[in-house]
Amino acid sequence: MLQVNGVSLQYGSKKLFENVNLKFTKGNCYGIIGANGAGKSTFLKVLSGEIEPNKGEVILDRNERMSVLAQNQNKYDFETVLRTVMLGHRRLVEIMDEKEALYAHTDFTEEDGERAAALESEFAELGGWEAESEAQTLLNELDIPEEYHALRMGELDAKKKVKVLLAQALFGNPDVLLLDEPTNNLDLKTARWLENYLLDFENTIIIVSHNRHFLNKVCTHICDVDFGKIDLYLGNYDFWYQTSQLLARQQRDANKKAEQRAAELKDFIARFAANASKSRQATSRKKELEKLTISDFKPSLRKYPFIDFKFEREIGNDILSVENLTKKGYFENISFTVQKGDKIGILSDKSTSVTMLYDVLMGKEQCDAGSVKWGKTIQASYFPLDNGEFFDGCSLTLVQWLSQFSKDHYEEYLRGWLGRMLFSGEEALKEAKVLSGGEKVRCMLAKMMLEGGNFLILDEPTNHLDLESITSLNNGLSSFKGCMLLTSHDQELMNTVCNRIIVLDGGKTFDKNVTFDEYAELVNA
Repeated sequence: MLQVNGVSLQYGSKKLFENVNLKFTKGNCYGIIGANGAGKSTFLKVLSGEIEPNKGEVILDRNERMSVLAQNQNKYDFETVLRTVMLGHRRLVEIMDEKEALYAHTDFTEEDGERAAALESEFAELGGWEAESEAQTLLNELDIPEEYHALRMGELDAKKKVKVLLAQALFGNPDVLLLDEPTNNLDLKTARWLENYLLDFENTIIIVSHNRHFLNKVCTHICDVDFGKIDLYLGNYDFWYQTSQLLARQQRDANKKAEQRAAELKDFIARFAANASKSRQATSRKKELEKLTISDFKPSLRKYPFIDFKFEREIGNDILSVENLTKKGYFENISFTVQKGDKIGILSDKSTSVTMLYDVLMGKEQCDAGSVKWGKTIQASYFPLDNGEFFDGCSLTLVQWLSQFSKDHYEEYLRGWLGRMLFSGEEALKEAKVLSGGEKVRCMLAKMMLEGGNFLILDEPTNHLDLESITSLNNGLSSFKGCMLLTSHDQELMNTVCNRIIVLDGGKTFDKNVTFDEYAELVNA
């Protein structure tokens, strides 16, 4: 069991959390959630011992081992792949190295023999004889075949490194497993494998992730970092979200009723306190007013942008027809027709193929063969993977920047749009070139809403967004009445928005009216 007693952490005047008391028990999976900057990853570092809290302590039961998913992909570049995995159980590797050094002695002494015997005993207790086989099995299951096991980590590409580091964290059946964004850069097959692995994991798991599908699938509890506290909730992310929204509404409604009653009591007291015939009633009202409590309901540190895509021009029968489209090096002979109501998820192991397809459809790139025919009633709005052309070196304020895409150029009108995307007050006067990744995405979404397109094309729109913005985007796309092409690594977004899946692998290899989950079941069957 991992226990947190009275932990507080503060940097200067910024208080991340105070007096946190939690118990993480065996057989449960805890998802750590919170607004950007709330301290989720920092809390994991406190649990792992990488950061010392200002107050309190973290206690791991004696003889229990903690494993942490490494974030530095280049840390093990000079180690072999197999040894990197086994370094997940550092004590085991230390024993192996010491044993090897002892047995290499040319003058092997009695003292060396006694030390070797002790090491062999500990090695066996830690499952050392099966360790190499376990590491190989993990790598094979993560699609890192045997020919890679003896290579140096520095020889692998980034996607393979991620898998090896994941195998390292899982290696040796740790008692407590800490995972910070474990599904980042994982393909669908590996992400599903990890889900199933964690569902069967019998010890304690603590996860920070922006992947709502993943949190819903594996979590038994949610730890909410908010108001400088960390509150524990039973259930997965969706259950927490629905519960928190309900509690917030109930508290606001209760406060509203209490405020109305207080106003009525104050009015009665003011009118009749000096009236002898009403004095007893006025006194009674005073007592009721004193007992009436209005909760100090703080707005959450979380901020949800308001995302809602509307369009004026109705969609006709002809929407989009693609015939034998070819772009050398990306795709060949792709054909599909978009029908009314289609919200199509476009998938490919080669992400550049999808981006090129979207650029060709929008006329930013020319195809080598084939044709693209848009219906006359269609107004397409595009969210590109790379938005640099809109922001790099741009010294316009956000009000001026957004004005480029609006029919109405009044500052108050534009500030209203920026406010709904969480740019209020002076933030609306920031220069476009200084925005963070998430701020740029929110500006691009505001641009698309102003354009009022009835056909949306979105290439990885959740990149750089926090959970709150992703949730708002999910709601906005789900309620959109037009047509759409969407590509996203966010499985929950794809599953709840898309009603048709097209897969590109050189050519078109799959095209059916299914949800993302139904597609995943078909390919994994």
